[in-house]
Amino acid sequence: QVQLVESGGGLVQPGGSLRLSCAASGSIFSINAMGWYRQAPGKEREWVATITSGGSTNYADSVKGRFTISRDNAKNTMYLQMNSLKPEDTAVYYCNAFIGVAGIFNAYWGQGTQVTVSS
Repeated sequence: QVQLVESGGGLVQPGGSLRLSCAASGSIFSINAMGWYRQAPGKEREWVATITSGGSTNYADSVKGRFTISRDNAKNTMYLQMNSLKPEDTAVYYCNAFIGVAGIFNAYWGQGTQVTVSS
């Protein structure tokens, strides 16, 4: 059984910062790409950022220059440092990872963590 658990969400004022974490646990053989997605009320889930097992990163244009994705492979944990937050960043943030269990890779999702940017 594999679990992804996000943490670090909360309420922050515009211009503020938050750091999200996503910890993977279970019978993990290997983790390939990991990523963050978000879903605002009334909108579809959208991709935010991706990081490969080797550390290469990609970002949505809407967060480029403000958000930084990183990972600690030894801890099976991924992070999203969010700076200069805007009200439009308000959403439930989900982590996603391609995880190998007994040699078979599947995509897993966390349960989400709420980020609210408001004064």
